Amino acid sequence: MRLDKYLKVSRLIKRRTLAKEVSDQGRITINGNVAKASSNVNIGDELVVKLGQRIITVEVTALSEHATKDNAKQMFEVKKEEKVNSMLE
Repeated sequence: MRLDKYLKVSRLIKRRTLAKEVSDQGRITINGNVAKASSNVNIGDELVVKLGQRIITVEVTALSEHATKDNAKQMFEVKKEEKVNSMLE
């Protein structure tokens, strides 16, 4: 499944166009490699997503073309969530 579609269906990112923009900016990695929107996502992959002030690390646990709100939560497991302080001293 394409990365941008996975992010939208799993509800990690609200819109597919936003998922595409974020991935094309190099703010998403799959298993340590910078990913583009067209990159393939497989079960067991580790995604690191940098959104605003947060860095979320998730493991892909399921793939589905369509998902309800409850099913979307089962598509990934959050491994780590960090807040990044962007203030420079």
